[in-house]
Amino acid sequence: MAAPLVLVVLVAVTVRAILFRSSLAEFISERVEVVSPLNSWKRVVEGMALLDLGVSPYSGDLFHETPLILYLFHFLVDYAEIVFMITDALTAITLYLAVKDYNKLMFKKQKLLLELKRYSQEGHDLLRVPTEMYYVPLKVALFYLLNPYTVLSCVAKSTCVINNAVIALFILATVKGSRLLSAVFLSVATYQSLYPITLLPPALLYLLQKEFIPIKMKSPSFWLFSCQYCSMYLGCLCVLVCHSFFLLNSWDFIPSIYGFILSVPDLTPNIGLFWYFFAEMFEHFSLFFVCVFQINVFFYIVPLTIKLKDHPMFLMFMQLAVISIFKSYPTVGDVALYMALLPMWAHLSRFLRNVFIVSCMLIVCTLLFPVLWHLWIYAGSANSNFYYAITLSFNVGQILLVSDYFYAFLRREYHLHHGLYLTKKDGTEATLVLK
Repeated sequence: MAAPLVLVVLVAVTVRAILFRSSLAEFISERVEVVSPLNSWKRVVEGMALLDLGVSPYSGDLFHETPLILYLFHFLVDYAEIVFMITDALTAITLYLAVKDYNKLMFKKQKLLLELKRYSQEGHDLLRVPTEMYYVPLKVALFYLLNPYTVLSCVAKSTCVINNAVIALFILATVKGSRLLSAVFLSVATYQSLYPITLLPPALLYLLQKEFIPIKMKSPSFWLFSCQYCSMYLGCLCVLVCHSFFLLNSWDFIPSIYGFILSVPDLTPNIGLFWYFFAEMFEHFSLFFVCVFQINVFFYIVPLTIKLKDHPMFLMFMQLAVISIFKSYPTVGDVALYMALLPMWAHLSRFLRNVFIVSCMLIVCTLLFPVLWHLWIYAGSANSNFYYAITLSFNVGQILLVSDYFYAFLRREYHLHHGLYLTKKDGTEATLVLK
């Protein structure tokens, strides 16, 4: 499998190198679907210029990246294109290794449950087989590297690419069962964009199950393990924040990054749900609705964790999708990360209902983004309502996609344990209704 992976990486790097040298690079770097006020390369360059002049990059309202990213590119700015291409390749290889290890673990778990006779005899048709699982890691790497969303983010030099790499490393460390590395990479991801804090429950559940610790509130081992992991996570996060303070000798970066993410003061159009809503709203209602909008990302993890506590990897996939839909400044790079994991759930295809419709919605919306932007900004024959309509359609498509996979996952699990063909007490065929 190494040779196909190397080939995919070489093709992906070649495509990116060609686009970096084309006239499209400048156009892509200005697309609001690809970059946001948080991860725009132009703002990073501006921040480095202010730093060289001895002015705090956070003194104005332009730069909102983390100090560590600022200092990283301060030394590597001449090799930025290479850094972004290597980062994309690293992300794909990391996901490849994570999925490969996860599939091995799932196959062992499936074999154990079969031996314990936890699955219905009729549900054996739904079991995963090694032949279909063999190419899944390569497909995940392929879905990430050759996804147009990922390519565009890399060519635009969006720092979302780096955040995706950190999350991929976090997933790999979690799958490998390394508590320390998992906590470290999760703290780095949280430090970068705040929202990955919601990945803490699925990571903790996965590590608990890997250590064969029962998930029971009365279990001392459960609380001990949870406290250890959370302490490592918070400790690493504190180190990163304190290190940033020592670099700048100021706490200005905290309101400029995390306050900016939570309060959403910049209403530059993007593929998210915030900008238009708050541009049209009366100022005195703004705080209330910011809280209502922001709570979506953090609230959904609670019911999802309760429902999927035995399936932490699928919970992690679901939460990555929730973050990309409901975060305040999303870009297509965020969407690309969770979409790369779709091949992991190819065995759910039997129960998916809206794949064709959702695929058409996402493709059409992606193509219409630049068209309606041109009509609104340049031609003047449309207004912001047109662009926001496509934004809403794109997010509805994502919600339908995620909910369809959620439904398919729950239905497959039910049929595995209760049989594929359900009957009522009177012997007639039963209909499964998931609530």
